[in-house]
Amino acid sequence: MKKRYRPNVAAILQRPGGLVLIGQRSDHPESWQFPQGGIDRGETPEEAVRREILEEVAVPPGAYRIAARSGPYRYDFPAGPDRRGFHGQEQHYFLCILHDPGEPAIDLGATCGEFAAIRWVPVEGFPVDLAPPMKQAVYREVLQRHFAGKDSH
Repeated sequence: MKKRYRPNVAAILQRPGGLVLIGQRSDHPESWQFPQGGIDRGETPEEAVRREILEEVAVPPGAYRIAARSGPYRYDFPAGPDRRGFHGQEQHYFLCILHDPGEPAIDLGATCGEFAAIRWVPVEGFPVDLAPPMKQAVYREVLQRHFAGKDSH
C-alpha cells in the first residue's frame, strides 16, 4: 500500500538580525516547532502559510515578506496512519522575513491555541532537539537549506 501524506506548510518567521520564531505546542509542552498546518482544498501553499501564520501567531501578512520556499519534505507519524489515513505530512517550508526589526506583538490569546508560548531563537545553535522527534531530521535539512553559509537576513 502506498503511503499517503497530508499536504502541509510550515513558516520560518525571521526577524531582521537573524532570530527565528518557534512555538511551544499546547498539546505537547515538551515540543517546540515552527508554525505549520494543512493546505485547505483550493488553497495555494502561499495562501496556506499566510493563513497559518495569522491563525497560530497572529502576525498579519503585511508584516513580512516570503523570501524563500523549499520542499517538499516528508515525515511519518510515529503511531502510523492518522484517523484520515495519512501516514505523515508533506511540507513546504517558507522563509518569511519580518519588515520591522523589533519583536512583533504576539497575543497568543487571539490565536487558535496551537501554542502555549513562543521564543525567538538564533539560527546558529537552533534547538532541533526541542522539535518533535519525527520532525527533527526535516528541521535539520530545512535549516541547512535556508541558512548554511548565509549571513542573517
